[in-house]
Amino acid sequence: MPSDNKKKRAHSAREKPSQYGSDIDLENYNYSTSKPNDLESLDELSEQDRILTQEVGFDPSQERVSATFMQFDNESFLADVLIQQEGLEVMPTDQALQKYDWLHDYLWNAVQVDTDKYTARSELENYSGYFIRATAGSKIKMPVQSCLIMKKNQSVQNVHNIVIAEEGSELHIITGCATPSNVEQSLHLGVSEFYVKKKARLTFTMVHRWSEMTDVRPRSATIVEENGTFISSYAILSPLKSIQTFPKVRLVEPGAKADLYSVVYGSKKSKYDIGGLLSLEAPNSSGKVISRSIATDECEIIARGDLIGLSGETRGRLECDGLLVSNTAVIRAVPMLAARAEGSELSHEATVGKVGAEQLSYLMSRGLNEEEATSLIIRGFVKLKVPDLPPALQKSIDDAIKMSMEGSM
Repeated sequence: MPSDNKKKRAHSAREKPSQYGSDIDLENYNYSTSKPNDLESLDELSEQDRILTQEVGFDPSQERVSATFMQFDNESFLADVLIQQEGLEVMPTDQALQKYDWLHDYLWNAVQVDTDKYTARSELENYSGYFIRATAGSKIKMPVQSCLIMKKNQSVQNVHNIVIAEEGSELHIITGCATPSNVEQSLHLGVSEFYVKKKARLTFTMVHRWSEMTDVRPRSATIVEENGTFISSYAILSPLKSIQTFPKVRLVEPGAKADLYSVVYGSKKSKYDIGGLLSLEAPNSSGKVISRSIATDECEIIARGDLIGLSGETRGRLECDGLLVSNTAVIRAVPMLAARAEGSELSHEATVGKVGAEQLSYLMSRGLNEEEATSLIIRGFVKLKVPDLPPALQKSIDDAIKMSMEGSM
């Protein structure tokens, strides 16, 4: 799509509301246009920033990663491939678009620029973000880590990420997003486009930790080709003002597979509208959308899942489990199934309930008080175990969730 056409479509959608979630007046926020300043090394991080990044799974020591990307607001970047391994590229998106003319064909190809006013504004304002690519046949065993930090009040962090796993490649990414607790009225616009080529495998893990005055509007989509695999894991374990996200995955060629996992620990008066859509468009494509939600205090959680079977010999599974720990919290599970081709098998299971009395009684009989027993049940509920992940990557996910839970409970 020519850039002038993208701008035209974005202008047409400037006032287009999102299909889901509470509306936000985008005129209440400032957009930074400052020139980026590269960080020389992670040694320049303050102790406060170091602690904050660790709470979302980022490892400042860089001992178990293949590359690092860091961004503060829209200004500072650190993009560093740590291992001299052929086939891995990590750089800011704007630099990558200048370097590669062909990359413009990927920009706004998976995510449509006129989806709503958030995608439109993302295109019309200056944006940053990361470009990560594993070239054909490259097996990047250790994960790439990235961290996006918002520190300015009444500002927008405008991010556009592009990830490409080329044919036969393997790539693992861990992304953490966070704001310090003292940041007021901020907005994160995060557009992410993922491309999984033939026989490639991409795992993407994201951990969010926002302040109570932060609104978050990610817009992401993935296109998976023949016998490619995409595994997404998402965890948000802290209070915020509101979040609305509904990532879409298209399985466009035979044998494509995608599994989407999410864990939400809702607290205070936060509003979470979390979901995922799988479009099974080719024979023998398959996937799952699995979500777990814990609601405390006065929070509201909407857990959506959408499976669309557009071809025969496709299989999809949807699971939504919710745990209520407060009489003033709300969980809504919204499963949606649409089989539009003979031979498409789609199924769902949704459960919402309170902490079981039998579980509490058993744990309390082992010496725990009620608060300790409830906490233990919750910690078991939020475990994010993803099949077939490398042990080191699973440990990184476990550590990130543990850090976030310690700060939330």
